[in-house]
Amino acid sequence: MKSDDRIESQKRLEHIVAAIESIENFVDGYNGKSFCSDTMMNNAVLFQFTVIGEAIAHVENEVLEKYHYPWYKVRSFRNLIAHEYFNVKLKAVWKIIKTDLPGLKLAINNILNNEF
Repeated sequence: MKSDDRIESQKRLEHIVAAIESIENFVDGYNGKSFCSDTMMNNAVLFQFTVIGEAIAHVENEVLEKYHYPWYKVRSFRNLIAHEYFNVKLKAVWKIIKTDLPGLKLAINNILNNEF
């Protein structure tokens, strides 16, 4: 593991935390219905999920493999948004925000605290 790779991984992980916090701030005060009906909000949140998925693809696998999390889902969701955008279901995105995003944030913060 090269020093440059570690620095890049740390930066990308920090980008993920910032993107998660942006999503949290964006949706504050929203519910599932209001989220699904706000096109600008959807676009903002989906862009942040794209940032998350792209950033995780640039984190060293050696680091990620130490932590039990379905990393492939993060990458797959980014690919869905970027390539299959017409299949994105906003109710499912809302569910991901509410049920999956807190666990991802915890996992990323654990990596940052333990590895860097």
